[in-house]
Amino acid sequence: MSHGLESRAVAAVISDITTPAIAAARHNTQHLLQATENKDNRDVLRDVIVIPPSHKVSQTDQEEIATVDTLKRDVSDTEKVATSTQKVLITLIAGAMAGALAKSTIAPLDRTKINFQATKQKFSARHAISFLVECYQKEGLLSFWRGNSATMARIVPYAAIQFTSHEQFKILLRIDEPNRDTPQSYRFLAGSLAGVTSQFLTYPLDMARARMAVTHKDTYSSLIQVFVKIWKNEGPLTLYRGLTPTLLGVIPYAGTSFGIYETLKHYYSSYSHRDKPNPLERMMFGAVAGLVGQSSSYPLDIVRRRMQTANVTGNGNSYKTIWGTLTKVYREEGLCHGLYKGLSMNWIKGPIAVGISFATFDTLKIKLEYILSIR
Repeated sequence: MSHGLESRAVAAVISDITTPAIAAARHNTQHLLQATENKDNRDVLRDVIVIPPSHKVSQTDQEEIATVDTLKRDVSDTEKVATSTQKVLITLIAGAMAGALAKSTIAPLDRTKINFQATKQKFSARHAISFLVECYQKEGLLSFWRGNSATMARIVPYAAIQFTSHEQFKILLRIDEPNRDTPQSYRFLAGSLAGVTSQFLTYPLDMARARMAVTHKDTYSSLIQVFVKIWKNEGPLTLYRGLTPTLLGVIPYAGTSFGIYETLKHYYSSYSHRDKPNPLERMMFGAVAGLVGQSSSYPLDIVRRRMQTANVTGNGNSYKTIWGTLTKVYREEGLCHGLYKGLSMNWIKGPIAVGISFATFDTLKIKLEYILSIR
């Protein structure tokens, strides 16, 4: 309920009060209420009933005042629920748009990285460029974004859920409340929980994206076909193959990324004496967070991709367990060229993606809250 409706509702109750002393003050009270309605500011004067100091408050007065107070509390509770719902919707919208923009920007690099992660082919800048050139020659420019429809189908709900759940976990853990020191571990925990929540709920879409990224378009022509073929030929549980290493990897990744980003914003506000960093500064904070976050969980990302794509790369029996995949990759390809293969590309695309994502989310969230006048 808007504040204007609240004011009119309370004014209606006041208009029925007939106690002489209160009736004498009714005109002033309603004048204040009318002034309040005409202000576009949520911190305006609330409804007031003026009782002259010389007037002895009777039982009738007390009952009537109690009625007004009860109405105001009920309206305030309803308003809080409405505001909370609006905030959730705002974070869902801002998160979805931030994720879509970030992933679309780095889609060509993402497809290149997944292709090398899923095979034994050695990674280098020259090989990466050769892969992109080959894709362009065989399938055209749009092939750089092959699988991006699956990426969007996944990243829009993923980012919306991740950012929204992160905001809720921040409230639950009372992070950055006024006059309260927040332990660094709480920021890491909020990020980790948000990452696990979003990853678990959208994992089949990530599986489909990986399959489309490492195959030609004649294998899977659409996102729907990926699900149909996997369901018919490999069984529904295949849609969750690689989930465990994914969750193990997202804990340090999301925890570190969100933790560092929120910490940098907090220190910025403390030492710069400015309430909020600008979008460019947010992007820089996000880039640093993304760089550290990507590096902290990269080997598990390799394991995840090998397990997701094993059945379409001829390694169906080779990558069945986390430990088996980890040791096989290390034994056959080594540490740098195996478990950390493609990390240098992640150092390019990771900071770009996370920087754009965090900066876009915060900027959109602030703008939408301003438009809707939500504190």
